[in-house]
Amino acid sequence: MKRTASSAARVVERLVAYVAAAPGRALPARVAERAKHHLLDTLAAMLSGSQLLPGKRAIEFARAQGGTAEACVIGSDVLTSAVNAALANGMHGHSDETDDTYYLALLHPGCSIVPAALAMAERQKADGTALLRAIVLGYDVAARLTKALGIEKFRSYGHSTHSFGGMFGSAVAAGAVAHLNAAAVRNVFSYIAQQASGLSCWARDVEHVQKAFHFGGMPARNGVTAALMAHMGFTGVDDTLEGERGFFQAFREFMEPAKLIADLGRVYEIENTSIKRWAVGYPIQAPLDAVSNLIGRHGIKGLDVEHVTVTIDDQGARTVNQRRMASIDIQHLVSVMLIDGDISFASAHDEARTKDPEVLRMRERIELKGSAALGRARTTQAVVEIVTRDGGRVRHHTKAVLGTAANPMSREQVAAKSRDLLVPVIGSRRTEQLIEAVWTLEALTDVRKLRRWLTL
Repeated sequence: MKRTASSAARVVERLVAYVAAAPGRALPARVAERAKHHLLDTLAAMLSGSQLLPGKRAIEFARAQGGTAEACVIGSDVLTSAVNAALANGMHGHSDETDDTYYLALLHPGCSIVPAALAMAERQKADGTALLRAIVLGYDVAARLTKALGIEKFRSYGHSTHSFGGMFGSAVAAGAVAHLNAAAVRNVFSYIAQQASGLSCWARDVEHVQKAFHFGGMPARNGVTAALMAHMGFTGVDDTLEGERGFFQAFREFMEPAKLIADLGRVYEIENTSIKRWAVGYPIQAPLDAVSNLIGRHGIKGLDVEHVTVTIDDQGARTVNQRRMASIDIQHLVSVMLIDGDISFASAHDEARTKDPEVLRMRERIELKGSAALGRARTTQAVVEIVTRDGGRVRHHTKAVLGTAANPMSREQVAAKSRDLLVPVIGSRRTEQLIEAVWTLEALTDVRKLRRWLTL
């Protein structure tokens, strides 16, 4: 089919060329290092998530499906097809609020892109370098896709950036592992555009099971499916994105195609993605950072507290206010931090403490406010003010949480967070071996060798 030289067609031409060339394109050293951070962080999220309710459901589902033994289901002894493994591991990755997030793209990229790339890499017996390049590409496309769709406006109509971005990112990541040429990449886009879906009603999911499917499992599964179809010679409509009755037209009220290639090859979106310091909902990271600073600076203990005012952006306040799940309830988590002095993975997921009388008394002293001004900031921020029983008043404004693009974690800090998630599942020795394997991933000749640390 002859394509017109429209601006949209030129955008797609450049995007396709970039995606097709990604497997052979070396990454800057700093970008490869960040990719390892996000890979380790997501593997830790998947292993810890495999033990939670969404992960258990995913393992049950994958075991029941059977299938050709192409890839492992993390946290289990199941080997299944790459498609089934991507689904299960994607759900593991977002079983709770442990995984990475991109605040300005309204996206959790790692929980879908890493499982998709890993499943295809196992199937193709790819090496560690191929896996890293595929992951970086996935983050680049996923974030640009949600930005091109308008993010909050898109969400306000009931659509979900989390599933749409994850699907496109997962598809190109899996396609890169398979070394698809430009024509095949167009077919990947054709098949993933047909599968693109997702409703933002996920926010009402109280057990995190459908949310795990929506954020991680469905995008990873659909992405691997699209890439495999193209890899196996399935043909499609080669202008599905820009052509008549295509993706851009279907979402023309939101779509700004030029954002798909903005700074492509110069700005790597994995460097703009945050790794969470605490395994809790992202809007709670900044408030916990502020409380932690006040505890450290002033020695405040739970018994000292008379009243706490927490101010965050309006959308974040609506998302985490008085939630039923411990790990996404801001009042509960601030209470636990004030009592314990910090938050661990175990304490953030201890549902029994939501009924603890000491915690319940503390949460009555916590007032949450939404701020339009903080919502306009380029980073997730929080202001916490504590009034003590002796009449003192202390305040902290967190502007850049550790782990964000403005304040990234070091290699050792990422490893420390990962140990908290990994050791209870695979033990200390295997944890250290997995961490070292990620740090030296370029030396890995076959990604399947990671299975010794990922399976139980």
